[in-house]
Amino acid sequence: MTISRPRAFRFSALALAIVLAAAGGYAVFGPGAQTPAHAQQAAPAAPVDVAPVISRPIVDWQRYSGRLEAIDRVDIRPLVSGTLTQVHFKDGALVKKGDLLFTIDPRPYEAQVERAEAAAAYTASDLARAKRLLAENAIARRDYDQKESDARAAAAALKTARIDLGYTRIVAPIDGRVSRAEVTQGNVVSAGASSAVLTTIVSVARMYASFNVDEQTFLRYVDRSRAQGAPVPVQMGLADEKGYPREGTVASVDNRLDPTSGTIRVRAVFDNRDGLMLPGLYARVRLGGSAPHDAVLVDEKAIGTDQDKRYVLVLDKANHADYRAVQLGASVGTLRVVTHGLAAGERIVVGGLQRVRPGDVVAPNLVSMDGQAAPIQTASAGLN
Repeated sequence: MTISRPRAFRFSALALAIVLAAAGGYAVFGPGAQTPAHAQQAAPAAPVDVAPVISRPIVDWQRYSGRLEAIDRVDIRPLVSGTLTQVHFKDGALVKKGDLLFTIDPRPYEAQVERAEAAAAYTASDLARAKRLLAENAIARRDYDQKESDARAAAAALKTARIDLGYTRIVAPIDGRVSRAEVTQGNVVSAGASSAVLTTIVSVARMYASFNVDEQTFLRYVDRSRAQGAPVPVQMGLADEKGYPREGTVASVDNRLDPTSGTIRVRAVFDNRDGLMLPGLYARVRLGGSAPHDAVLVDEKAIGTDQDKRYVLVLDKANHADYRAVQLGASVGTLRVVTHGLAAGERIVVGGLQRVRPGDVVAPNLVSMDGQAAPIQTASAGLN
């Protein structure tokens, strides 16, 4: 059969198109070609830091706010009246017990001592003569008793005069830090409990931190520990300090609970070795509320937020990052207690959390959870 030239041309063009289409399909789908799905599967895994969840003994702490108080505080008042002749300290200075603080004009009291000494000497001599006369029955017993009484009174008056003279030198009764001089040189001061305070001294070697503890904590921890004779640990930090670097113990507990607030006053004692603690300063206090117990701990950086939930990404044996909701407890340094949702030894993402989605395969770099050990640079893909 003979095919016309135009029809033959159309047949040749159709055949050529089929061949070219087949060649293109081979180029796209032939050996070595990658489909979009295959290209997506070959994407590299995100590198992340991974750490095993750790378990460690901890103590539960209850947090409170309080104020520092001096263990010893003394208001210095004059015990004799007179003119203040000298102030022997600088305002705010540290003083030792027995250091001279003020001097009251001693001259009137020196005169009283001399007068009392003269009276004591006369009555003592008169008593000695009476003794000789009594032995010779030349004096009545009643007269002798009167002279003996006069001698004793004169001796007592001399002792009182010497005590008053000693009170003209006002010394520090305790070690501590002195306040400013409230009464200055040249002023007249009066003796007595209602007299003006000359200055105040507070002890500084140790300091109280006073705070109010709720009824449940008191009954559960403080009262129980005291009944067992065990010290109740307390940690404290000043307003400009990080954490709770100062350690002490409960020193005393009030004898009644305030029914209005439902709290009881507690005082803890702390050493003040650096001298930075002053009465009245604000104190952040945490009270040891339990015996040591094992707790599951993770790094704070490993915890993500999902609306009102907290979660971590847990790695399975194939290094898939799985979403795991957790319940959190208190902070322990840079770590956080996990009360529910994790077990010790499970691997979780602690670095690069923002680069991973649940279900992604990751390239784990195993590190220590608390940073105390040197990081482990490699990890087995099958490690649990």
